[in-house]
This record gives sequence, structure tokens and C-alpha cells, in this order.
Amino acid sequence: MEKRDEEELKKTETDREKEEEEGDEEEEVKEPAAQMEEEEEGGEGATDRNDGDDDGDEDAKKSLKKKPKLKVGGAKDSKCIPGIIYLGHIPPRLRPKHLRNLLSVYGEIGRIFLQPEDRTVRMKKKKSGLRRCDFTEGWVEFRDKRVAKRVAASLHNTPMGTRKRQRFASDLWCIKYLHRFQWTHLSERLAYEHTVLQQRLRTEVSQAKRETNFYLNNVDKGAHMDKDRRKRQRDGAQVDEKTWDFTQRRTEDEIQTMKKKKKQQQGQRDSITQKRLDKARLIEQKSQSNVSLLAKIFNSKQSE
Repeated sequence: MEKRDEEELKKTETDREKEEEEGDEEEEVKEPAAQMEEEEEGGEGATDRNDGDDDGDEDAKKSLKKKPKLKVGGAKDSKCIPGIIYLGHIPPRLRPKHLRNLLSVYGEIGRIFLQPEDRTVRMKKKKSGLRRCDFTEGWVEFRDKRVAKRVAASLHNTPMGTRKRQRFASDLWCIKYLHRFQWTHLSERLAYEHTVLQQRLRTEVSQAKRETNFYLNNVDKGAHMDKDRRKRQRDGAQVDEKTWDFTQRRTEDEIQTMKKKKKQQQGQRDSITQKRLDKARLIEQKSQSNVSLLAKIFNSKQSE
């Protein structure tokens, strides 16, 4: 009986141990599962937070990117303000392409304008056999005004060519930087000069038309008057020839000859008066000499 009791006690103890081990295992299995669930929940929260943080970081980055972009753009705008230089002397045979090649070494060049010679000068050259068109002055636009200032300060009054045999080496640069001058000012000036020239041509043409019309009208009147005079002569009527009651204005040569004649006449009169004065002086001197002689004679007689 005692053995059975001992065996039963052992079985109960082993059963208890097994149950305790199974409970421990279940708790160990439950703990990592709970930890996994908590981690998943925490992960979801972290992702939400991370999403919020990412959104904030992206907004901050965009704002930071925008600010420097604005600054850089302003710097570029300030750097890219164009500058214009004025060329007071353009040597013969110099063309815009030559000028661009000479000045593009110092900086980027935009627009170039060279003022051609006057029409009268070109007509004289054509008559003499020269057909080329030279220029008198010019304007060059640099993309950066600082480069334009540097070029005007360094190249003014220096030779155009760096070598003796180079083209335009004997000519000097005549450059001036134009402060606060824009290309629109130049275009406005050229437009104004063009309008003034057109207006002058219109006035000259209208004046020539008036003169021609006046001449043609007078020719017609003269022809009509001649016709009437001939008709009267045929009819036997007396024709009174018209006389002009006005004196013609003296020419410059006639005025000069009249002045010369007046000067000669004045000189002759002066010479005559001078001669008369000289004679009067001689007579006075002779009379004084006679008076002195008479005084001596009479004084001597009274003393005796």
C-alpha cells in the first residue's frame, strides 16, 4: 500500500511539473506575441510620426531651396545688366564683324550699331570712283556693364592692333562708357533723326514744287500776253510796251567798286587840303621872317 501511495505521489508530482512547464512555455509564447503586437502598433505610430516629420522636413527643404533660388536669381539679374560703350572714331574699312572679333575677347557682346557716312560724302566718293561705305561712329552693347566699364577704361587711347602688321594697328581706340544709357535711347534717337530727315525732304520737295508751279504759271501768262500783243498788232491797234519802274539791286562787285572810288576821291581831297595847308604854313613863315627884318630896320633907325 505504501508503494502505491508513493507511486501516486510521484505521478501527481510529475503531472504538476509537466503542467507548470506547459504553462511556462505558453507564457513564453504569449510574451513574444504581445511584444510583436506592441511593436507593430508602435511601428504604425512611428510611421505616422515619421510621415509627419518627413512632411515637415520636405516643407523646410522647399522653403530653404526657394530662398537661395531667389537670391541667386537676383544676383544673376544684377550681374547681367547690359552696358553700352561709344566709339567716336571708326577707321576706314572697319565693319561690324571686325569690331565683334576685336572686342569679343574681353567679354560677351550683344548688339552693335555703326553710323554710316552722310549721303553727300558717299556721292562724292562715288563720283571719285570709291563705292565702299565707311562709318563715322558706333555703339557696342556688352552683356555685363562691369566688363564694358573695364574695356572703356583700359582700351581708350590705345592701338587697336596688338602687332604692327595686324590690321588697324595704326588706329587708336576712342571709347567712352555711357552711364545709364540703354539701347532704347539709341533706337529713339535714330527714329527721331529719320523723322527729321523725312520732314526736311518733304519741305524741300514742296518748296521745289511751289517754285516750279510759279515758274510754269508765269510762262503761261507770258505766252498769253505775247499772243494778245500779236493779235493787237495784226488789228493795227497801238501797243504800249510795258516798262518796269524799279531799279535793280547792285551786285557785290558794283558795291566794292563804288567803295574803292569813294576812297580814292577821299584820298584826293585829303591830298588837296594837305597841299593847301602846306602853302599856308610857308606863307606864314615868310611873313614872320619879313616882320623880323622890318622890326630890325625900324629899331635901328629909331636908335640913330
